[in-house]
Amino acid sequence: MESKVNFAVVGAFVVLLGATLIGGVLWLSSGAHYGQTYAMYLTYMSDSVAGLNLNAPVKYRGVDVGFVKRIELDPANVEQVRLTLAIAQGTPVKVDTVAVLQTQGLTGIAYVQLTAGGRNSPVLEARAGEDYPVIASGPSMLTRLDSAVAKALASLTSATDNFNALMNADNRRSVSQALADLAVLSRTLAARSPAIDASLADLARTSANAARVSGELPQLLQRIDRSADAFDRMSDAVAGAGRSAASAVEGTRADVQRFSDETLPELRRLVDDLRQLTGTLQRVGDEIERNPSLLLRGKPAAKRGPGE
Repeated sequence: MESKVNFAVVGAFVVLLGATLIGGVLWLSSGAHYGQTYAMYLTYMSDSVAGLNLNAPVKYRGVDVGFVKRIELDPANVEQVRLTLAIAQGTPVKVDTVAVLQTQGLTGIAYVQLTAGGRNSPVLEARAGEDYPVIASGPSMLTRLDSAVAKALASLTSATDNFNALMNADNRRSVSQALADLAVLSRTLAARSPAIDASLADLARTSANAARVSGELPQLLQRIDRSADAFDRMSDAVAGAGRSAASAVEGTRADVQRFSDETLPELRRLVDDLRQLTGTLQRVGDEIERNPSLLLRGKPAAKRGPGE
C-alpha cells in the first residue's frame, strides 16, 4: 500500500526553510550594524579606490565608526568617485575632518580613515542644496608614495643627465690628464723621498738653532741693559765727583787724589768693557749681514785638525 505525500506541507516546509536561511544570512551580514544609528556623509575621491568594497570599515583615529554604504562615480565629475559613508551618530565629524583612503597591512584591503578635526572646530553640517554633509578628502598613502617616488626618479634622472653633460669628451680628457699628472707627482715624490727626509731634518735643525738663538737673545739684552745701567751710574758718579771737585778743589786735595786713584781706573775699565762689547756686537752684526742664515742654523762647527 503506497503512502500519500502531502505536497502542501512539503512546499510550506521548503518556503519556511528558505526564509530562515535568508534571514540568517541577512542577520549575520548586518549583525555588526544592528541596533546602531548612523548618519550619512559624502566624500569625493580623486584617487583610485581599487580594493575598497561595500561595507568596508570607516575608522576615526583607528576606531571603527561606520562603513562604506555606496561606491559610485560622481555624476557631476567622472574623474571623481563618490563614496557614501554611514557613520555612527555622535562621531565628532568636524569641518576640518579629512577622509583618506588607506590599506590595511599587506592584505591590500582598503578602508576609509578619518583624521580628527580641531577640538574647537564646528561640527560638519550639510550645506544648502546638499542631501548629506560632504567630508573633504586627501590623497591616499599610495598616491603620496607614488608622487614621492616619481619626484625621486625625476631628480635622479636630472642628476644623471647633468653628470653626463658634465663628463663630456673634453672633461674626460682633462680628468685623465689630471690623474696622469697626479701619478707622475706621486712617482717623483717617491723617488725624492731621501732628499725630502734630509730637508725635513735640516728644517728640524734650523728650528732648534732658531730656538737656541731666541733663548740667548734675552741674556744678551740683559747684559746690554746692565752695562747701560752701570754706565748711567758711573756717569752720575762722575758728574757728582765733578761737582764735588769743583766745589772743593781748593780745600780738599785729598778727595781729588782719591778720585784720581780709585774712580778714574774704574772708569777706564768700564770704557774698555764697553769698547769690547761694542766690538763684539759689531762683529756679530757683520757676520749676520754676510750670512743671515746664522740666525737659523747657527755657527758651523770648527773643522778638526790632523790627528784630532
